[in-house]
Amino acid sequence: MDNGDFKERVRKEFQLKKGEIHQRLEEFRNVKKEEYFYEMIYCLLTPQSSARNADLVVKKLKHLNFHRTNFNPEEILADKNNYIRFHKTKAERLIELKENFHFVQDYLTNGKDDFELREWLVKNIKGLGYKEASHFLRNIGKRNLAILDRHILKNLKNLKVIRDIPKTLTKKKYLYIEKKFKRFSEEIGITMDELDLLFWSMETGEILK
Repeated sequence: MDNGDFKERVRKEFQLKKGEIHQRLEEFRNVKKEEYFYEMIYCLLTPQSSARNADLVVKKLKHLNFHRTNFNPEEILADKNNYIRFHKTKAERLIELKENFHFVQDYLTNGKDDFELREWLVKNIKGLGYKEASHFLRNIGKRNLAILDRHILKNLKNLKVIRDIPKTLTKKKYLYIEKKFKRFSEEIGITMDELDLLFWSMETGEILK
């Protein structure tokens, strides 16, 4: 499939799934502040682990009131039914996040723009790179930040937006690709947030978070 054919497929797929995609984005905008803690946990768990497993772990932690109780979540992360890679390190990060989340909550409501919020999160939260910080902010209703996950990069390559998929994403490379992605989204008339959910659904058949 050449570039033009794939672009046309993207447009057609979007028209078919636009309603469902908009509904999901509206759900993100309506996430309650009390849920921000668990949304960040989800984004800390997803790197190199499946989104489904991360979601299952979050549900278990919610059920056990992790935000209000003192226990090490490592055993839950290591459970074969929802296995999270690097579970020991990630469990330590979740505990540290819980201890300091009131600072995060305050910063998220201080009126900073989305780009400033992302910079602060990357610098202050262990385990959150630009991709994870962008993912978290999108999941609480922020807009115009690219989540440069593997499915996004693969589709950007298919669309000739980028020439190759980088082996590593430095800050400079991340911001460069984000600008190219934003320019493409403006050309095609579909926002980056919409394209993110669309690309994922084209691969999996589902519109996940």
